[in-house]
Amino acid sequence: MKLALLTLTTLLSTAAAFAPSSRTIDLPTTTKLAALSDKPGATLPFSGGYDPLGLATLGSDSTFAWFQAAELKHSRCAMLAVTGYLVQGAGVHFPGMLSHDVSFESLSAMKPLDAWSAVPDEGKAQIYLTILLAEIVSESKEVHYTKGGDLPTIVFPPINFGSVDADYMAKQRSKELNNGRLAMIAIMSFCAAANIPGSVPALVGNPAF
Repeated sequence: MKLALLTLTTLLSTAAAFAPSSRTIDLPTTTKLAALSDKPGATLPFSGGYDPLGLATLGSDSTFAWFQAAELKHSRCAMLAVTGYLVQGAGVHFPGMLSHDVSFESLSAMKPLDAWSAVPDEGKAQIYLTILLAEIVSESKEVHYTKGGDLPTIVFPPINFGSVDADYMAKQRSKELNNGRLAMIAIMSFCAAANIPGSVPALVGNPAF
């Protein structure tokens, strides 16, 4: 049943529901690499852009935009996953009942992966449906990001940052992306530690794992 949370994590971090369509005009490789230094997340120690696999050199400019959106969505979902894991591991919980026979208190006494396994199937279905709706909303823009539109925004709740100073927003976007990159590493480590004893030495002996 622990594999169920891995399934949820995978679904939470789904990058996009629709593959990017190709464009007839492609950006030269050198242009794409240079563009990384102007993108969010291009801060120390990766001021020249973080692209260890060289993905920016693949495909068209639509592909490049799709990779950007994928990383952003993965980052946001990973930050939520890490926060949820830590809150659950600390025993913090809502009052009352999750279902007619499962209380939040009983779930808080379990390890996070075990708690997910104990959630009724109906509850899991609601979570999956919410994720699906959020994905549809983020992808159903008038101008898709692979066509030159804005990258995906926060769906629930929708927040308008139009009045925020542009320079301040640029710094915050870099912080969001860099925190998300760390969160992706963290949630993978959490899942590895919970399923493969001793795989993450720093987490050995931690009751949440």
